[in-house]
Amino acid sequence: MHSAKQEALDAIQHLPDNVDMEEIMYRLYVLEKVRKGREDVANGRVISAEELRREIQSW
Repeated sequence: MHSAKQEALDAIQHLPDNVDMEEIMYRLYVLEKVRKGREDVANGRVISAEELRREIQSW
């Protein structure tokens, strides 16, 4: 498992040289959200598709 810093550097290195700062920040944001989602799954913090449907219907 890589450190957060190494993951960020790896993600940035795979972007084209002409990428703007907004795109870099967006990519890092998405990377963090994916990391947190995987952590939630690993720790059992999930809900079923049926529970999600019921929640959405209550909106």
